[in-house]
Amino acid sequence: MRRGSQMSSPDMTPDSALPPYFNINPDAALAALGHPTTTADFAAIAKACEAGRADLSSRGLEENGQRSLRLFSTWEITRYLIPVATGHFRRVLKQNPDLPQGRSETTGGAKWFTFDEVLALRAHFASEGSKTKEYLPYRPKGQPAKLVAVANFKGGVGKTSTAAHLAMSAALDGYKVLVIDLDSQGSMTSIFGGTVKDEWQTVFPLLARHYARHLQSDNQRRMDRGEAPTPLDDTLSDALASRSETLIQPTHWPNIDLIGAQLNLYWAEFQIPVWRMASRGWKLWDALTDSLQEDGVLDQYDVIFLDTPPALGYLTINGLAASDILLVPLGASFLEFDSTGRFFDMLHSTFGSIEEAENMAARALGRDGLAFQWDAVRAVVTRFDPGQQAELAALMQAYLGPTLSPHRQGFTALIGQAGEQVQGIYEADYRDFNRETYVRGRETFDATYAAFKQLLLGSWRRDELAAQTQAAE
Repeated sequence: MRRGSQMSSPDMTPDSALPPYFNINPDAALAALGHPTTTADFAAIAKACEAGRADLSSRGLEENGQRSLRLFSTWEITRYLIPVATGHFRRVLKQNPDLPQGRSETTGGAKWFTFDEVLALRAHFASEGSKTKEYLPYRPKGQPAKLVAVANFKGGVGKTSTAAHLAMSAALDGYKVLVIDLDSQGSMTSIFGGTVKDEWQTVFPLLARHYARHLQSDNQRRMDRGEAPTPLDDTLSDALASRSETLIQPTHWPNIDLIGAQLNLYWAEFQIPVWRMASRGWKLWDALTDSLQEDGVLDQYDVIFLDTPPALGYLTINGLAASDILLVPLGASFLEFDSTGRFFDMLHSTFGSIEEAENMAARALGRDGLAFQWDAVRAVVTRFDPGQQAELAALMQAYLGPTLSPHRQGFTALIGQAGEQVQGIYEADYRDFNRETYVRGRETFDATYAAFKQLLLGSWRRDELAAQTQAAE
């Protein structure tokens, strides 16, 4: 007998619509599981990743294996880099044949310039152009470089990307920039094409030198008291000969240099506490600042960006203590807001405990106490989607107030496409994108830099006025 079709009740679901975690066969799961993983397997996985990383990193490299910076068109230069009308720019070049004239890819086509040539042109306009326009960025005479740490112990918040793009923005603005990679993952180093063989080409020898110098001073006091000195091991002896200039390497940006990082730098997280336990008097939080200052690095650069590890370890403490400006990237989500709040709580506990311990000793000796201070601390919303996150971002702003930058760094197609090519958006050729996509992608990063530059100039100006007041007294 033929049965008629039967309607399913609303609470009945056909097997084909069940969630994928139902009816998994254990024997099939076992067959797909594969062999257990051993320690040796990690080496094979790491080797595969290394090969893939080399493949990805090689994209955009020259035949000699070096990364090069693209050319800049007249349109880009007059719109983003040198504030003059295009017609006037061309007239100036025609009137001054000794200036870089650029090159055309086709007869009568647009002129393209290297960034070195752009810097030369900017210098010419600064000396010969209108005095009412800002051709060169502001930096008061006699003031050292500003150190900027980009930090958050939550990963995936755009920390390295933000630091890299701010460094590129500052370079495009005409500043001389140093980037210091404190993260042993070395992502910032990869972005700028750095090559680091071992920890002796990172900041590690600068930290070791600082401790070795402290040990030498302590040994002198020991000998003055008739006590035996503490011997310096090979690591510390070698570190005494280190200098920042041997660690700094040029990048494919003519005005961005790099102190890179690689996996062995993580060793510092184990070595520093050993040194600290051996000599409680060593001020480890001053190690990076003192070393850079001693080597004259703060006078050679305008802005120094510190990319820190996603953890509040000893390298991060050095970076934060050295910085004048602290930027904390985070996404507009509850979890990232919550994590960032805990990050600030840990900063309070960490630096507060350092101050408490140091000031207790200072009071006993009748010396001035220690008080950490930053010119500015700002949280910055990254990867912002105004259609989905506006309400939460407004709530975060209400709670954080001026600590949260009112600018939201939006996510655009340009960011994703540039990331696939292992480059920053400023390194991307706008001809590879829809013009509107390129302009919109630049706008959000240009606005991020504008908000940062306001902090930079304000802090420099405050120092300049303080120096003038002190000189007048």
